[in-house]
Amino acid sequence: MGRGLLVLVSAICVLAFILVLFSDFLPLPFGGYADQRFFLVAATGLLAAVPFLSFTLKSAIRPAQCLVLLPSFMLCLAFIGLAAPFWNQAYTWVEPGMYSFYFMAAIVSGAGLAWSGIGTVFVRFLILIIAATCLIYGLTSVNVYLFAIFDGVTKLIDFIPWGFVNIRYWSHVATWCLPLMPLAVLVGPLKDVRSWRIAVLLGAGMWWWILFLTTGRGSALGIAFGVMLAALLFGRRAFPWLKVFVTYLAVGILIWLLLSVLIPTMLSDGGIHVRTVHAGGSGRLPLFIEAWQMSFQNFPFGMGPQSWLTHERLTAAYSAAGKLGHPHNMYLMWAAEYGWALIATLGVVVLQAIRYFWRTRAEMLAESAPNASDEKLLMLAAFTASVSAALFHAGVSAVFMAPGSMLVGLFVLIAFWALIVPAQPAPASENHKRNSSTLQMVIALALSAALVLGWIAWAQGVWVYHQDMREDEELYYSDVGQGILPRFWFHGNFPRE
Repeated sequence: MGRGLLVLVSAICVLAFILVLFSDFLPLPFGGYADQRFFLVAATGLLAAVPFLSFTLKSAIRPAQCLVLLPSFMLCLAFIGLAAPFWNQAYTWVEPGMYSFYFMAAIVSGAGLAWSGIGTVFVRFLILIIAATCLIYGLTSVNVYLFAIFDGVTKLIDFIPWGFVNIRYWSHVATWCLPLMPLAVLVGPLKDVRSWRIAVLLGAGMWWWILFLTTGRGSALGIAFGVMLAALLFGRRAFPWLKVFVTYLAVGILIWLLLSVLIPTMLSDGGIHVRTVHAGGSGRLPLFIEAWQMSFQNFPFGMGPQSWLTHERLTAAYSAAGKLGHPHNMYLMWAAEYGWALIATLGVVVLQAIRYFWRTRAEMLAESAPNASDEKLLMLAAFTASVSAALFHAGVSAVFMAPGSMLVGLFVLIAFWALIVPAQPAPASENHKRNSSTLQMVIALALSAALVLGWIAWAQGVWVYHQDMREDEELYYSDVGQGILPRFWFHGNFPRE
């Protein structure tokens, strides 16, 4: 089972990164945004159902392992259960289904890799994929830069980053990936290859350049938070990773000075356009207040899935600010639509992750020498920084709504759980096995069947929602004309009030 799961997760991972970063080069039937969403539907269904079904058929799940999966099942059921009172509304199950399968896929696949003893194998593979695809994206960005600069373009943010709806969606991916890129020269088979180290240095530097070019504050603050947290938790043991991280940051600053300041200044008589960092909230505060008010309208159960799009506005500030498809805060959005009961359930999963992380960290510190550069410790430090950065960024942006971010984040979360989940839980006694094996098999098979049937129903609902959204586009653009407001789909203001 272990090798099969590794192949499945790795293959989907490669396709996901290609689709997210290079959709402009692919002949996609529905457009990059929609196709990424459809791919997310397929990927989360496979990665939630296949590992669980495989363990079930082999009767390999022990009671201790069931406890590992219990909080994630609770979270999935919370999304579905809190959406159930609104079952008669349009497209009720589309987003709850997405979140249910997303978190289930991340935890079940990560736990499956850990239980199979190959979690670190996937982590090394993921690091290579991130480094290689980010390098290619960075080199292509330089190509786009050269065409723009020789055409006299000084406002580079109109062209870079390319391949994304806007800079926010690229910055989500950067938040996940930048803390992990130093691992490409610290672990794995290529860490001592000089040409590879130079290539990763250039790739990371170019991604930092784009981040400076776009002044992605949410990404920068999230990464800073994640890196500081990892440095605090691991201390000196994280210095090798932190040293490379700071080196890549410095190279990014140099590339930014060269490509965004020096060369445009030399080639342009009219000066250059450099985005400035604003201290304000970019209009987010009225959105936060609106979502906060929504969360208490039906406390603690929320106003229903996608009610942010369909509810009557509650605050004058949001009415004056204009409508957006998302409140730019995942936690307030979930509290508004699913209630604080959902946030409490999510907190259980977070506490479980913290408990496993703390235990794994203690074991790694105890097993390695104080002055050693242990690969597993460096992996855990980097993935802690990445996940923490993304969770921070989700407080000010749609990190768990944009399909590209969700796809990249899915595999980062799988790797994180593969690192922290106990690999060998205590086996049950022989008497317990004999008494419970049949009942356990029946229950597990029933859950597997429900998982597969639920995914089929959800996928069908997603397709219907897409068809209806496309039919609404003609009316929307002709009569409303307020922009696309991306949310679940690129035309994300559907349904609407």
